[in-house]
Amino acid sequence: MKDEFLRAVELIAPEGVVEIRALADSAVHSGYFEDRAELAGRVEVLDADPSVSGIYVTLNPVNPALLSRRANRIKMRLSRKDATTADADIVQRRWLPIDIDPVRPSGVSSTDAEHKRALDTAGLIAAWLAEAGFPAPIIADSGNGAHLLYRISLPNTEAATDLVKGCLAVLDALFSTEQVTVDTANFNAARIWKLYGTVSRKGDNTPERPHRRAQLLSVPEDVGIVPVEPLRHLAGLLPGEEPAPKRSNGNGSAIDLAGWLCDNGIGVRSTRPYRGGTLYVLDDCPFSSAHKDGAFAIQFANGAIFAGCHHQSCGGGAQRWPELRDRYRPREKRTLVPKRKEDKSDPPPAPPEDEHHRRAMEILSQGDPLGFLLETFYRSHVGDRIVAECLIMSVASQSIENTKGLHVAISGNSGKGKSHACSTMLTLIPEAYKMTGTVSNKALYYADDLRPGTVILFDDTTLSDDLQEVLKSATSSFHDPIEHRTLTSDRQLRVCSIPERCVWWLAKVENPGDDQVMNRMLTVWIDDSAEQDRAVLEHLKRVEAGEQPEGDGPDVLTARALWAAIKQRRIFVRIPFARRIQFSSAANRRNPAMLFDLIKCHAALRFLQRERREAGGITQIEATRQDFEAAARLYGAINQEGGGQDSKMTRNEAAALATIARMGWETFTVRMLQQATGLSYHQVRRILQGYSARGLTYCGLLEKCPAISVVDATVIDESTGTTIRRHEHHFQFDIERYREWVAELAVWLEDEDADPGEDDSPPPPDGCCNTGCKQECKGVCKGVCKEIEEECSGHSGDESGNNEDLVEIDRDDSRSFATISGSHGTPDLTPPEEQPDRVHEPSKLCVFGSVANEKIENGNVSRNLNFPDVSKSSLAKSVCTHVCTPLCNTMYNSVATPVRPLPGLLDHRTFERVKIELGRCDICDTGKVAYRSREAQANICERCYARLVREGNAREGVR
Repeated sequence: MKDEFLRAVELIAPEGVVEIRALADSAVHSGYFEDRAELAGRVEVLDADPSVSGIYVTLNPVNPALLSRRANRIKMRLSRKDATTADADIVQRRWLPIDIDPVRPSGVSSTDAEHKRALDTAGLIAAWLAEAGFPAPIIADSGNGAHLLYRISLPNTEAATDLVKGCLAVLDALFSTEQVTVDTANFNAARIWKLYGTVSRKGDNTPERPHRRAQLLSVPEDVGIVPVEPLRHLAGLLPGEEPAPKRSNGNGSAIDLAGWLCDNGIGVRSTRPYRGGTLYVLDDCPFSSAHKDGAFAIQFANGAIFAGCHHQSCGGGAQRWPELRDRYRPREKRTLVPKRKEDKSDPPPAPPEDEHHRRAMEILSQGDPLGFLLETFYRSHVGDRIVAECLIMSVASQSIENTKGLHVAISGNSGKGKSHACSTMLTLIPEAYKMTGTVSNKALYYADDLRPGTVILFDDTTLSDDLQEVLKSATSSFHDPIEHRTLTSDRQLRVCSIPERCVWWLAKVENPGDDQVMNRMLTVWIDDSAEQDRAVLEHLKRVEAGEQPEGDGPDVLTARALWAAIKQRRIFVRIPFARRIQFSSAANRRNPAMLFDLIKCHAALRFLQRERREAGGITQIEATRQDFEAAARLYGAINQEGGGQDSKMTRNEAAALATIARMGWETFTVRMLQQATGLSYHQVRRILQGYSARGLTYCGLLEKCPAISVVDATVIDESTGTTIRRHEHHFQFDIERYREWVAELAVWLEDEDADPGEDDSPPPPDGCCNTGCKQECKGVCKGVCKEIEEECSGHSGDESGNNEDLVEIDRDDSRSFATISGSHGTPDLTPPEEQPDRVHEPSKLCVFGSVANEKIENGNVSRNLNFPDVSKSSLAKSVCTHVCTPLCNTMYNSVATPVRPLPGLLDHRTFERVKIELGRCDICDTGKVAYRSREAQANICERCYARLVREGNAREGVR
């Protein structure tokens, strides 16, 4: 501990003479030191003495002449003639010391609960002072309570003493309670302070009240000096004298503040004496809904009243009693029109219908509520359609009677818009139904203004174990309050609760690290691609140029009215076709329930457009196939390109797995994956093996993906001429297991009375092979379709044996949600501002959340086929239809010219590893061909392919 003592002294008193004083049983030991190393050695001896209850150091610089009293030594058991440091011996004031102690019997240590209460109060004080312009303090544990040290630079004068005394008095008035107090006796210049690293021994060391070692908890890199003005402002927050003579309440008697607060339903958390009067700390802030703590009221001995709030947004302690009094006792307002005598037979006057409410009801009854909410969201936030839909479904679930609620966890790289997406969506929700900011473990139970149906956002907040348990309870009993039983200071039972139907949004760089929590949430990724970065930049330019309006426009107010109308309802949604919904995997039992909830949420948004019955205050409706198709599309997206719902992977983890699969590796190292992805070695290792941070463990791909395993290998390196043996992790990758794993989740709706022999596939698109293409086009299409079918079925075949009629090939599996009509709930994922002239078309193919899109520009084919290798011939047929159409059109209208492919024009996803000799690389013309793309008719080497993968990862936003 010697180094800890030395660090503490050098931090508190970096130079000059200091006094060390130890308090023991009926004795005081003291010495003066300028030699810090000698000081640490002597303190180490004192700290080992069980009779020493505490070791202290002078906070402020001491007159150097005092060194001669006991130079670099400790004198044991001072006599009456041995002097210690007095206030006059201090050269300058260096610290503003704030000591927070739990209330307990004297002469004993604090319990763990009392100790924690003091530390929590220190955090509140530090946060408030930061709001007031104070720099970050040194935060320390005194062993029984908490310390805050603020660096100041004041002369040792009477005025400085009054200033420090005033600051401590204000903090005591505002933050001391019946459980903790701010010590106001620490204003004198010669104050001694607990030396961190030493043991605090008060009373006996018992399990309930143990002895603890004082320690530094937080030290800023640069301890800033508090200017004089903030100190004066702090000291002057509360009136130093009784402000004004007592005021009459109108009938000649003075206002009794305690009775007035009680009569008006204003809760009082605690009371304490203050300057001859009484200070009341209020339960809630009556001046602002942005916070609950901070409000107070004082009644002085002469009856004068002072009220305010110590938050800067509420005046920073300014007098607000007249405002508070008038709010609860408003003055009579004059009217020019005499009141008509009330006729009880008259119906109550209807409130004027708000224009925004009228428009919201029109959208709910005739329009597209989801489309309107998304369009309003896009005016402030670019992209992230999947994230926005999940957030909307989460809010909609609060009004559904038969759901377990939908909560959302958004992960993604830092600075990519997670917080902005959540805050933008929150602006569309009525003010009374949202809560943001940080909370302590049990604070939610005491939030009296938290109402049922609130959205709770935790933005980049590490969930403690207690908060994770709260979230598990909230997701398990969605329609019931979560109760917490505790004892008050007078040992009376108090039951606190978090109201029912609250939903939780988590926005974090990584997942919280608790699979039980994540299994209860919609897990979605923020779009952090390079294209999204460019789109966001263009949006910012439009905003700064004044082209994009800011603030709460009419659409935002309409959105709030829309949610307010939905929240007034309790909707029971029946899914009549639930038995026909098929899942490719039901291993995670919560995921199918989430799909059913998504169906109900889509139906609930259109409850006014459905046949409905009212029973017992509950609206009963039925979901339709359109609701299923919209929900299945979103369910597929959060299980593949938009999130890791089943795998719980982050976007970077999914990209790393895709890279490994594209490279065709069976065995690889961290360095190989680093070169292929362009990430740092540290990032790749964390992706593969996971890591721990702040007491939480984040799982890596080794734990999540069954296709990856690791072995320890000994590598011999002779490249330098010297044989070097080193241990290395070699990761093994099973491509077949990976394909099965990523292709597990699919949902489809079986037709109830479908004839197995009937072909109910949609008609072929215009221009396809079987409607009149040239003969050479037919031949090529047959080859392409055969090739796709072989790839999907996992085996190869002879192209010349493909005699299947193209009419049979052009057939979709109508049971899959992949072949949706594109109507209800299936608009394009591109934000409206990025597609002003685009006509919405039915989606061509969506398989497990991936979309196969292709377009023809100037006679050139540009295709993007994203689908896993699955053993479904129907999938091959569906893909063939959409590959053949543009291919035929291209062959019919243009003549192919063989050219050497450029790297920037190649899509690495179309390449596959080959095991036969194909000559040299088409790009560099030097390396041996290792990959081939039938689509691009290109053969490339290992090195060039790795370059293509890196470029692709950069475009997809892998970090």
